[in-house]
Amino acid sequence: MNPNRIISLVPSQTELLFDLGLDDQVVGITKFCIYPATKVKHKPIVGGTKTLNINKILTLQPDLIIANKEENSREQIEALQQHYPVHVTDIVTLPDALAMIREVGSLVGKKPEAEQIAHQIETTLCPLPPTLRPSVAYFIWRKPYMVAANDTFIHAMLEIAGFRNAFATQTRYPEITPDELQAAQPDLIFLSSEPYPFDEKHKEEFKAICPSAKIMIVDGELFSWYGSRLLQSSDYFRNLRNEIAQNNA
Repeated sequence: MNPNRIISLVPSQTELLFDLGLDDQVVGITKFCIYPATKVKHKPIVGGTKTLNINKILTLQPDLIIANKEENSREQIEALQQHYPVHVTDIVTLPDALAMIREVGSLVGKKPEAEQIAHQIETTLCPLPPTLRPSVAYFIWRKPYMVAANDTFIHAMLEIAGFRNAFATQTRYPEITPDELQAAQPDLIFLSSEPYPFDEKHKEEFKAICPSAKIMIVDGELFSWYGSRLLQSSDYFRNLRNEIAQNNA
């Protein structure tokens, strides 16, 4: 029997559930689940991704909870697993994301719809040939500075988008110093719109560290969300590359 009361603890997977047509079946989301805006505003909030309100979840009596290894707290997920079926995803690469979309579709009785979404992503979001790729330092945090390095979904998406990660020799989300950034000599510095809300006012401090690098604010959702939002990533990456090429012309 397909689940009728689903709680999603991951923003990108919440959006996927709605895009699969599960408006009525989604009974709980986190405060970070912001898409689709017109639909999530009517759903009960069960806390943040790492600060879940277990009692609120218990009152909602879900028959399926969708979580993620990186985004949720292991202790809280293990506590929920004592009461409910919990599907935990673990996503580092684009193939991981496509497999997740198909798995979730099967779990919730929306296999054809999920296959259509996965196939569209698979055919549009193709890795570029290994031509000359500018190096990128992709910042996710400030005070302390933190970048997305190897073994992250962002790293995989940077490569697909046609870039080379300037911190590929490190893993996960290391803290780095201004000296380390200078030593890396990236061609580009991407300041992500999330989780830290970088904007135009932050460019000058990075320009002081790396005067020769081009500094850009980028849409973090299109580099890090691994659900149906990936449908928008191909066009975004193409426009980003074109903007960089025009500025270098």
